[in-house]
Amino acid sequence: MNKAWDKVLLARDAKRPTAKTVIKELFDDFIEFHGDRLIGDDSSIIGGLAFFNNIPVTIISQEKGVNTEDKIRHNFGMPHPEGYHKALRLMKQAEKFNRPIITFIDTPGAYPGIEAEERGQANAIAVAIKETMVLKVPIISVVIGEGGSGGALAIGIANSLAMFENSIYSVISPEGYASILYKDAKMAPKAAEEMKLTAKDLYEFKIADKVIKENIPLNVNPESGFKNLKTFLTNELNKLLKLSKEELVKNRYNKYRAIGIYQNEIREKMESEQIQD
Repeated sequence: MNKAWDKVLLARDAKRPTAKTVIKELFDDFIEFHGDRLIGDDSSIIGGLAFFNNIPVTIISQEKGVNTEDKIRHNFGMPHPEGYHKALRLMKQAEKFNRPIITFIDTPGAYPGIEAEERGQANAIAVAIKETMVLKVPIISVVIGEGGSGGALAIGIANSLAMFENSIYSVISPEGYASILYKDAKMAPKAAEEMKLTAKDLYEFKIADKVIKENIPLNVNPESGFKNLKTFLTNELNKLLKLSKEELVKNRYNKYRAIGIYQNEIREKMESEQIQD
């Protein structure tokens, strides 16, 4: 059994709850905002205001859709530049009114179409990452299903990043990896194992700060997973709201500067195990 590929299939499963369900179950009085004030509205990004434990928050999420018609309307969760413009607009608004930001990641990646590139897809992602890094409010990100490349990272810069245990996060899809390295997309299960893209992997690499247990997969019964998510959000908000604006920015900056330091530790561990063997 390929455990990593099993996680990929669970993360992509059509029955897995999308951001709309998470928002409905965990937040009160959600009001959705539309448009980027530049091009138009992108329904693959849902954003707006809500209350969590009576705390006003800004929610920004990627939405895949729940059936064929809905998936087409939401472009299968693949944002255009205007989606990232909208997300950044709402983040800036949250900073202005001192509201915490909670983002939900669930995308195979940013939309790769010609029209998206013509409207500056790469620049939109880069600016979103740059600007989010210095926002002076708490930011919490949660990977629901797929976290695909820069398309996910554009709304994934956070003080605290959590992943559901059957979610994935990677720079490229297993199929893309397999096509490049093995010249065969059918080698995706092998690629998934090599890519270290599961929540457990990301936690061990100190990229994810928390693995949210599902117990029963969200695809089957989300109740337990949603309960654990609520506990995580409650604890993280209580902790981050105690930090000053300067501390929040420094905390976020140091988190991403530290990514990659783990490599020497893992190499030393592997060398030690080889010697013991």
